[in-house]
Amino acid sequence: MWLQLRMYLLVGLLVAILYGIIAGIVYILGVSESTYYILLIAIAILIIIAQYIMGPKTIEYAMKVKHVKESENHRLHQIINELSTKAGIPKPKVGMSKLKIPNAFAYGRTRKTARVCVTEDLLNILNEDQLKAVLGHEISHIKNRDVIIITMLSVVPMICYMIYITFLWGGLFSRGQRNNGGMFIIGILALGIYFLSSLLVMYGSRIREYQADIGSVDLGNQPHHLATALYKLVYGSARADKNTINKSAGMKAFFLNDPSRAVYDIKELKDLDLDMSGTIDQNELLQLSSKKVRISKSEKIIEMLSSHPHMVLRIKHLSSLT
Repeated sequence: MWLQLRMYLLVGLLVAILYGIIAGIVYILGVSESTYYILLIAIAILIIIAQYIMGPKTIEYAMKVKHVKESENHRLHQIINELSTKAGIPKPKVGMSKLKIPNAFAYGRTRKTARVCVTEDLLNILNEDQLKAVLGHEISHIKNRDVIIITMLSVVPMICYMIYITFLWGGLFSRGQRNNGGMFIIGILALGIYFLSSLLVMYGSRIREYQADIGSVDLGNQPHHLATALYKLVYGSARADKNTINKSAGMKAFFLNDPSRAVYDIKELKDLDLDMSGTIDQNELLQLSSKKVRISKSEKIIEMLSSHPHMVLRIKHLSSLT
């Protein structure tokens, strides 16, 4: 519940920021002069809508997705059907990504058009319980409408960036205009708000990951199965080809973990695997629930700039669900 409350507050804050930007432009430039710039904001919103409409095809191309028929992988279809029925949503289409990194992800504009995809590497390293936990996480993303929520949140940083480019450089080079000083101020403020709102969107994305983890447990999956799956994903990502990881850098939001941080995550996750079995079992997760977990200041900064929670903190959160 507290995660949902944080999300509502975050959405409200970003809406307030957007309202403040428009109101500030009107106040500083006046209604007549600000009409052109408000039109630019409208264009930015239209660009976001276009991205939202074209997004699924872009994702399929970038992630090398192929549709999988039930006859090709009956068990995968069966698991997804069972989980989506429990979640009360239509069964998503099933896809297979050709990327050589263990991963699962969900995308789609609505619940009815959603698709859940996995990679062959993921199917090779997880047992059925762990696979169910991962797919439950992805089904929860669909149930929670996370794609449209993050898309809506991303409107504010994009608008701020367009205002920064238009107003700052317009104020510098349009010397003949009466309000070029005001335009310059708006541009500087927009740049600052762009960085702030981008951090808030990242924060919102991390909240959605925590909520999807909770959603997987609510669908009947054991927290230690999801913790072990994440542990195995980190190992699999660390062994993946570096060129593949680098090419996927722009698609991190569609990964269960951050592949570029896998090598660092392994070192910390090893401390949770007390018997060095390659899994985080129920007893190990219970022991973690009573421990305080702290990360360094540098790790906190890195997490602030990431769409994914710090992996140790994420598994610590799973321990609270046991």
